[in-house]
Amino acid sequence: MPTRRSILRLAPALLLAGLSMPALSQAPDLSNPAALVEQAPASYKVRFDTSKGAFVIQVDRAWAPHGADRFYNLVKHGFYDNDRFFRVISGFMVQFGINGDPHVSARWREANIPDDPVKMSNKRGMITFATAGPNTRTTQVFINFGDNANLDGMGFAPFGQVVSGMDVVDRINAEYGEGAPRGRGPEQGRLQMEGNAYLAKGFPRMDYVKKATIVR
Repeated sequence: MPTRRSILRLAPALLLAGLSMPALSQAPDLSNPAALVEQAPASYKVRFDTSKGAFVIQVDRAWAPHGADRFYNLVKHGFYDNDRFFRVISGFMVQFGINGDPHVSARWREANIPDDPVKMSNKRGMITFATAGPNTRTTQVFINFGDNANLDGMGFAPFGQVVSGMDVVDRINAEYGEGAPRGRGPEQGRLQMEGNAYLAKGFPRMDYVKKATIVR
């Protein structure tokens, strides 16, 4: 049975890096997390176009307001564009949300949001922020493949759910599985330091987000 430890967000010193993003100078909005605090609509949808196809997430702000607001701002400003699904564990969850540019990642390393009370269960298709402990959520999220209700009592608060394209989520490449040293996936320290070059060289078949868009 998966444990809380198995899906904790990486500690600040070991944040992962995903696929390519523009240089920091080309993405000024992402350079200042403190400025990206717009309140999200009560309900909104996000379309993810990925290397496996498209899926849509519907967010309900009432479920987890802090999480819904953070996700809205990240999507709106292109944070998830070109990010890889760096941790995919069959039957459990798929995790993503480390910006491809290590400089951008560093800006968000300690941009924590307060915890939300857990109002919904981590069942199949629910999306939830990863965490490294109380009040440490930043940018990493995961989508539940199955019923992970055991996470509910550990503080993992879902803020939305996949409403179309769950079959696409199911097909995300899981060959690399858990991260090193427990699995074949990316080694966390190297991902932080080397970012895209490391992933492209060592994990060439890793699926990724092409574009995440708020559906108008």
